[in-house]
Amino acid sequence: MRRRPFPKPASIRWGSPANTAARGAGQKIGDVDFGKDSVLDTWALGLRWYDYLLKGIDNGMAGPKPVRVFVMGKNVWRDEEDWPLVRAKATRYYLHSGGKANSLSGDGTLSTTPPATEPVDQYVYDPADPMPTQGGPVLGDPVHVPPGPLDQRAVESRSDVLVYTTPAFPKDTEVTGPVSLELYVNSSAVDTDFTGKLVDVWPNGYAENLTEGILRARYRNTMEKAEFMNPGEVYKLTINLWSTSNVFLAGYKLRVEVSSSNFPRFDRNLNTGENPERGTRMVKATNLIYHDRDHASAVVLPIVP
Repeated sequence: MRRRPFPKPASIRWGSPANTAARGAGQKIGDVDFGKDSVLDTWALGLRWYDYLLKGIDNGMAGPKPVRVFVMGKNVWRDEEDWPLVRAKATRYYLHSGGKANSLSGDGTLSTTPPATEPVDQYVYDPADPMPTQGGPVLGDPVHVPPGPLDQRAVESRSDVLVYTTPAFPKDTEVTGPVSLELYVNSSAVDTDFTGKLVDVWPNGYAENLTEGILRARYRNTMEKAEFMNPGEVYKLTINLWSTSNVFLAGYKLRVEVSSSNFPRFDRNLNTGENPERGTRMVKATNLIYHDRDHASAVVLPIVP
């Protein structure tokens, strides 16, 4: 079963299925054509809302399903009663490897089986050579930083990116709602960033980015107070990967990338504790990701039965 044609070179336009009509863009975003039904007439929807709100017209806007979700993969709009979906089950996909999850050619895997005894994964994050932003929810410079779903294999080829992938799904599997990444980490630096990215891997290998997030370690407990790390100490971090709605079709795979930069979407952490905008020094950081019985790093996914 194929959801859409495999990517072909094309011009790139910013947008999302929810706002393309209002902005005059089409159904194609980044590499992916989401189909003509993805284009929502937001002007008509807005007028319906104001008719209901200001004129009191009973036009269905106050119905029992006030939430509208675009489900990628199936490429359909669906109305829901709540958000997050009550019926979605939080499911942990644990990180596994033999200690060599670096890059797409590494041995990183994902499964619902908790880890036992496994070696750590590690990489060196160099602020002078950050991982480049590859698509996603970016705006402002479509020539140099194109938005939307783009093939992630170029960034996944870097040694400072850890790559964990499931086997191909035997049946369609839907993920709809907030996604988070729980990591047990330590670093040689007093402060560094940790990033996560959720990816849908097609049967031909194309790696479609879905959603992503970042956490500056000094703000791991609160955004109100900076708390530097003690190099070598293990910390549990929870990275908000925001929300998505995607059906991983039978034969497709789920992937998680872990790194420490996504530039220029997010500014680089200099690893010294200095403000990136005013800092004068930068150092390399050796960052470790644990995934064993006592440090069960995992991505938490809202699986819809």
